[in-house]
Amino acid sequence: MHLYDVPLVFALIGLVLYTVLAGADFGAGAWQMLAGRGAAGERTRDHAHRSMGPVWEANHVWLIFVLTVMWTAYPTAFGSIASTLSVPLLLAGIGIIVRGAAYALRTGAESPRELRAIDRASAVSSIVTPFALGAAVGGIASRRVPVGNAAGHLFSSWLNPTSALIGGLAVATSAYLAAVYLAADAVRVGDRDLERAFRARALLAGVLAGAIALGGVAVLHSDARPLYQGLVRGAALGALVASVLAGAATLALVWWRRFEAARYTAALAVAAVVAGWGLAQHPLLLPGLTVARAAAPHDTLVAVVVAVIAGGALLFPSLGLLFGLLLRGHLDREPGAAQPVAEGRAILAASAPGLLGRAAAACLVAGIGFLTIAEQPWAHALGVAALLAFVVLGFFALESADQARL
Repeated sequence: MHLYDVPLVFALIGLVLYTVLAGADFGAGAWQMLAGRGAAGERTRDHAHRSMGPVWEANHVWLIFVLTVMWTAYPTAFGSIASTLSVPLLLAGIGIIVRGAAYALRTGAESPRELRAIDRASAVSSIVTPFALGAAVGGIASRRVPVGNAAGHLFSSWLNPTSALIGGLAVATSAYLAAVYLAADAVRVGDRDLERAFRARALLAGVLAGAIALGGVAVLHSDARPLYQGLVRGAALGALVASVLAGAATLALVWWRRFEAARYTAALAVAAVVAGWGLAQHPLLLPGLTVARAAAPHDTLVAVVVAVIAGGALLFPSLGLLFGLLLRGHLDREPGAAQPVAEGRAILAASAPGLLGRAAAACLVAGIGFLTIAEQPWAHALGVAALLAFVVLGFFALESADQARL
């Protein structure tokens, strides 16, 4: 792996996290629309709102991350994509705004009529947004986005068979992820009726997503032949096989009501699809534009890698705490019943000396040195590995110091 590949790997990881986390949020919005009327429908909508409300905004961090990495590390490719695919990206942006506004407005709704209007707007945006983003990915994957400012067709670049396939798969996958997560949340709050309802939805959406994916092979064969050829050989084929196995395991776990484990296998299935696409398309970003040619200068790439690693040292523990509180049910309590949390403990523990802390500092220095001073690809690989080790060791150093103070 060369230095110019590293930001692309970061962007693909961010895309996976956005698909898995924000996709589940959009899927929850779709289930709100399909919940029906009556008391059962209201319970379904309230459950989806309570489960996704605490984390929906944090999920969109990953979209911002992907955009920032791409326009900094690969400006030519980013400009070409953003200009040619401006329509679906605009639709997705509007959908994200509407979905976010619905969370804020829902708590202030004064009548059932207002609540239904807000839920309908939220549900429509939850379908439009993943479809638009998937259609944009389809335009890139089918090589309909040429290099240059608005060089591609404004509509056929994303209104084509491959884009329709990936957009539809994005909607189905979002519904699938949401149903799995919401079934697990129903178990946590002890609502057996909602558990049974979302278990059935998860099985149905999983079968539908699998059928779309399998049927899409024929679409790719006829409409995006280079992508198809890349997917059916080498490492990309292995990634797709892993996705199929993870998807089948998820359905089995849902059938057996092992929803917590199903969360992770469902995420793995999605991650493998994104990895397969990246492997099948590499080394091209756009037609005639390789990753190496699209990459920014060396110093910019080093700055991106260092910034991402340093930011990850702050972001991942914070998000881990947020999702940990959510999955353990601490955010389900009423505000008055919340337990006090000691603030600043981790910050104080970070200054405690120890072997892990010194090892983390050494990895940080080594990583920056390898990436900024050395020029060989193997040295850059060591630099990235050292910075990743810094994040891991630093996290465990904080945790160890925190435990020592308890």
